[in-house]
Amino acid sequence: MINITDLEKYYATDEVRTVALNKLSFNVQEGEFVAIMGPSGCGKSTLLNILGLLDDLDGGSFVFNGTEVADFNERKRADLRKHNIGFVFQSFNLIDELTVYENVELPLIYTKVPPAERKKRVEEVLEKMQIMHRRKHFPQQLSGGQQQRVAVARAVVNNPKIILADEPTGNLDSSNGNEVMDLLTELNDAGTTIIMVTHSEHDAKYSHRIIRMLDGQKVTENILSAYKTAEV
Repeated sequence: MINITDLEKYYATDEVRTVALNKLSFNVQEGEFVAIMGPSGCGKSTLLNILGLLDDLDGGSFVFNGTEVADFNERKRADLRKHNIGFVFQSFNLIDELTVYENVELPLIYTKVPPAERKKRVEEVLEKMQIMHRRKHFPQQLSGGQQQRVAVARAVVNNPKIILADEPTGNLDSSNGNEVMDLLTELNDAGTTIIMVTHSEHDAKYSHRIIRMLDGQKVTENILSAYKTAEV
């Protein structure tokens, strides 16, 4: 599904050029759950922004679902992103002025899904995430765990091919964090590809494979055994 070859990204000023990604290469197959780990500043978030078509790359190849997207303009990237990628962030990124229902509905409005179909899909995903009873509440009326459930619901309501998760349990206690990781595992078991950036060794154990980065490069790659509840 994703083929990255010699990916480069740097940030330049008049005096210095900082290399964020340095000839990075790896593949992600459809249906995989991949965790990306490494110290702060190693390029994890930059990589996730590029994979999410939120940022340009400065060199290399990025093939998404069989299509080279390295030279896509913003309009093409936005169109591909809207129909194929869901995002889950550490800070939830919900819109405070919208209800739970309206937050989850928003991606469907962007992709011009008809109202009746929007209602059906929003209600289905809210039931699946066990947050239907909070549909009329606003984000600030929810616990952190509930907000992240809403964020996951918003990420999957458009049936994306891939979910990009950036420290999805970073603002949660261990109990709520485990619930969110279980949700991501269920989505992966149903066929959704997941790439997750995390500092948590515990969360990384939910994945099929761990890629460790340092200084913008891949330094190790570990394949894990299949996830079992008793092991985490």
